[in-house]
Amino acid sequence: MRPQTQSKHRHSIMHLVCILVCFCLFVFFIQSSIFSGGRKVELLNRLEVEILSQFQTNIQQCVAKRGLGLTADIIDHCKLKLKYPEDTNSTWYNVQFKKKEPLEYEYDICEALLLWEQYRNVTTVLTREYLDVRPDGWFDYAAKRIAQLGDKKCHNQSLCDDLLSPILPATPPFHPRQFERCAVVGNSGDLLLTEFGEEIDSHDAVIRDNEAPVNEKYAKFVGTKRTFRLGVRGTARNMINILKGAPEEVFIIKSVTHRDFNEMIKSIANPVYLFQGIVLRRGAKGTGMKSVELALSMCDIVDIYGFTVDPGYKEWTRYFSEPRKGHNPLQGRAYYQLLECLGVIRIHSPMRAEREEEWSNIPSRDAIKRAHTAAIRLKQNVIGQVGDEGQFRNCKFWGEKGADYNGPVSGSFDMSEVRKKSNYSKWEVMPFENLRKEAQEYYRQMEGVSLYKVDGNKLDDLVCIRHTSKSAE
Repeated sequence: MRPQTQSKHRHSIMHLVCILVCFCLFVFFIQSSIFSGGRKVELLNRLEVEILSQFQTNIQQCVAKRGLGLTADIIDHCKLKLKYPEDTNSTWYNVQFKKKEPLEYEYDICEALLLWEQYRNVTTVLTREYLDVRPDGWFDYAAKRIAQLGDKKCHNQSLCDDLLSPILPATPPFHPRQFERCAVVGNSGDLLLTEFGEEIDSHDAVIRDNEAPVNEKYAKFVGTKRTFRLGVRGTARNMINILKGAPEEVFIIKSVTHRDFNEMIKSIANPVYLFQGIVLRRGAKGTGMKSVELALSMCDIVDIYGFTVDPGYKEWTRYFSEPRKGHNPLQGRAYYQLLECLGVIRIHSPMRAEREEEWSNIPSRDAIKRAHTAAIRLKQNVIGQVGDEGQFRNCKFWGEKGADYNGPVSGSFDMSEVRKKSNYSKWEVMPFENLRKEAQEYYRQMEGVSLYKVDGNKLDDLVCIRHTSKSAE
């Protein structure tokens, strides 16, 4: 072999050796990175699981002390099962599944924390800015909030605008942390067993459901203060009688509006809006749960009264009418007890009134925040999004409204003189400086961003709108 050929051959071998060495180093680096990254994630998971496991123990102790016979069995760091005593009489029969209501209910505490802590930060009233920013907000979603439209889509946006404008504020009329203490008053006949009236009226805001009467006959049981009322579509048809004598009570329609509603709205002095939020498909259902969601989006502390949450349930009673059938008390009672031990609500009932309330056996806000952060990190570790723990992590759709976006307020050109001369838009035009100090501080902390649920039970899909208002700087 010639010297020149041998030299070329040696160079080729050296070249291949170098490539092989570089490849081995690259593989080693990648494996090391994966290993160290995996160890890091594993360590993070272990820390979060430890925090959540301790929180589960706190929940278990809370249920034992406050659940009036309920107990909690821990399954793992996220899941637990609430159980009734074996001798509990299950009185509600599920016709669909042909069996009585069960005595055990399993819950995912991690998901519950993520869901309910999110409600502390979202807006629960439908607004014009939401429809503007949400993809196909006017074309698709607006049509779902208007009954008798005659079309599944808003092909004529002007028509949909006309139908929604009487109850459509430009921006959120209510804000997180706007009130310190709020009372949510249900309709249970249990209210007649305890005189909570004066205590209810001591709250900064009182939220009532549907057609529940407020008068002297029931004053000592349910109070007389009227700040908000959440009603289903059927009660909205009778809103003139419902709101009589309380021109500043805010009426929030849970479902949809239509022409008949609008005609009534035009003639009254009350603020009227549409509820904006997801439809829960778990735990206790109905207007009472939506009222809790509404309260949590505005209030630091939510006290509930008039919910059937004591043992010994026999039939669904209302304090102002005859007993009715069709309620599932065990499921509801278990879920409300879970919410109390998650720091979402504080339950007031006849049996609880007989004992001295000790709220310290509910996990502290600091403990709840730590568990909430751990649940976020654990979820992100699972889906590979470690590190994004910011307050806008769930924002899917973004929009911006400038300082000049101050209107229009809800209303219509043909509303009555009664409505025109009333104070129905006071919440919409309230100066930023008039908000509670804590609400102002929260607004600045959120950098002037309002959060809205899109729809469904998805935690990760929010519409986020930034307001560049000088008053909030």
